[in-house]
Amino acid sequence: MKKNIMPFVICTHNDDCDDLERLKIYQTLPDDSAAKDGYIRVIDESGEDYLYPENHFILFKFPDTVEQEILAVYDMKHHQQSHSQQA
Repeated sequence: MKKNIMPFVICTHNDDCDDLERLKIYQTLPDDSAAKDGYIRVIDESGEDYLYPENHFILFKFPDTVEQEILAVYDMKHHQQSHSQQA
């Protein structure tokens, strides 16, 4: 389990961003320079992080236990994707 639990966002708009799903929860990574320009770094389904307009999201702070459960699901999904790509 990761020690620094990152905040999560909920996608509210996916205008011009076909790779985002509305109402989906995404994990974010800190990126101060992107934030200065109105962007947020989001980890998508591929496990890669990309910059998106921050006005496409609502920052949401889950209770710690919920964040840990969500991160466990993300980690399991990423592990399964890595394993299937190696096969």
